[in-house]
Amino acid sequence: MAETPPGASHAGRALSWLAVTVSLLGFAIGGIALTAGPNWLVFWMGVAVCMMGGALLLFFGAFKDVVLDSPRAPFEHSDGVLD
Repeated sequence: MAETPPGASHAGRALSWLAVTVSLLGFAIGGIALTAGPNWLVFWMGVAVCMMGGALLLFFGAFKDVVLDSPRAPFEHSDGVLD
C-alpha cells in the first residue's frame, strides 16, 4: 500500500479553500441578483467576484493539491466471486 506524503491530505490547503469560497460567494451574489429583480449591476459584480475566485484558484494552484489513493483491490468472497 502506498503511503500518503507528509503534509498531504484530502482536505486541501487553506488557500485553496479561500479561492473556492470567493468563487462560491461570487456565484451566490450573481444568483441572488438574478432572483431579486433581476438587478444587472449586482449580477455583473457577482460575475467579477466569481472570476476573481477563478483567478485565485489558478494562482494558488488549487488543482494541484489533490491526493490520489492507491488503487483498491476488489474484495474476493470465499466462493471466488469478486465484488
